[in-house]
Amino acid sequence: MKQQVQISLIKIAIIIALGVIITSTLAITSFTEQLADANSIKKFHFTETITSSQDPGQGHEGEQLALILSPNQGTLYDGSLTYTANQPVQIVILHEILKEQAKGQPTWTVDGKTIYGLTSIEPGTNSGTIEFTGAALALHSTQSNPFTSTVSVDGWIRGQPTEIIMQKLEIQKEEPSLKLSRVNVPAIIPMHVGKYNDESVYYIITDTSDKTYSNLITKKQNWKVETAPPLSNASKPIMQEVYMFKNGISGEGIYGFQNEVFSSTPAQEKQYSALRSIIDVSWKSGQTAESLESVESIKKAENAGRIELEHTDVVINMPQIIWPEGQMIVRKDKSLSEETKYEGGQILEINKDNMTVTFIAHRGWGPNGTTIYYIVTDATPSGPANLMGVTNAPTNANLITNSAAVDSFQFMDGIKGQGLLGFQPGIASTISGNDNYSPMCRIFTISWNDPKNASVLETVSDIDAFQSEEKITVTLARPMNSEYIINCPIIDPFQLTNSTSENG
Repeated sequence: MKQQVQISLIKIAIIIALGVIITSTLAITSFTEQLADANSIKKFHFTETITSSQDPGQGHEGEQLALILSPNQGTLYDGSLTYTANQPVQIVILHEILKEQAKGQPTWTVDGKTIYGLTSIEPGTNSGTIEFTGAALALHSTQSNPFTSTVSVDGWIRGQPTEIIMQKLEIQKEEPSLKLSRVNVPAIIPMHVGKYNDESVYYIITDTSDKTYSNLITKKQNWKVETAPPLSNASKPIMQEVYMFKNGISGEGIYGFQNEVFSSTPAQEKQYSALRSIIDVSWKSGQTAESLESVESIKKAENAGRIELEHTDVVINMPQIIWPEGQMIVRKDKSLSEETKYEGGQILEINKDNMTVTFIAHRGWGPNGTTIYYIVTDATPSGPANLMGVTNAPTNANLITNSAAVDSFQFMDGIKGQGLLGFQPGIASTISGNDNYSPMCRIFTISWNDPKNASVLETVSDIDAFQSEEKITVTLARPMNSEYIINCPIIDPFQLTNSTSENG
């Protein structure tokens, strides 16, 4: 009885809200009229964790709904949604229609009077990304138990919504600044253990040039490895080797056998690279397998005719966290806020018991203004690397003209904010999932020709337009008069937390 009362109260609350939002005596504003009203078009970005409640729609009793973008008469949302949830969910998009326009199509209504056309994306999944256009956006489950989801939404509002969870843009005349929500968040990433000269090396895997390997490693570590095809263009001086065993002694290696063996660590500064060329190792028939834990022992076994080595064309991004002679810096101040700076280290915690490392994931913009998060693992030259508290990797400098690296833009002045240089967040020229995505970034700086007239730029098109109008100057960065390359993989910082919650 108590549950029925609660359900009724939820329905009443939503009916009242819809009654305030929607005036049924008014005709629905046309799409053309909305586009014509330039003042009613607003850009929005937000990332939020939401919990579902019982779906108040008629015929959906016993199901769960988490409303992301609320319906409002005459309002249209257009953008992209990325989500992760602790159970499979469907994406629901509502569309404004008149009651007589239903004509048998799926609909959603609370009171039977205000009707929405309903598009449900099947089947339900725990995570995904979708482009959408509609009057409302939600996640839905046919199960009765509540679910929790972290959603990131980027898009445009056409019309005047009464309420929406949005980041705040605070621009002041005296000191222009940009405040974004959740600009620095913790990202828990699984670690692996390998070997170098018979000693342990702890590392992460974020990207590979080959989709088959991306899928294989993603499944093994239960954390998404991105496919970065341009990495295959990295030339030999840029890369080191990693040996992966395809048979022999069972273990925690990528193929399910002994641990991987590295050809170098950051202690060998002039040789080290997080980018590794994969060499597959196979024991020949009739040979008794043993653990090989150094490149020297592998070469001896090959020369003795006991193993075969296959040099693949696959490149993998494997930043090392701990190596025999040292480790990456663990940040002393572990609190994260809008004011957290890049200096002092990029790691919050290294947990050998759980085999995880927690990085700071920094918020930025993708080429089309979408929200992205990225971590920083290594860089060159030494000045920026030491300032950020990451591994110095001089071999990265060879990527400056190589197509394995992509462009990333950082702001030197203008709107103060949480970007790499203390101003607005940077803009990436590509994002994960694109064919031209790579974690290796050559850095361009943007300076305003008149900083007093600076505004917020969010897309590569913005950069091109303002550059053509000579409002900004874009320059290839050369700190210490050296090539500037950062290994900054774009990641989903929320996935391992949600997966851990899901798996109990």
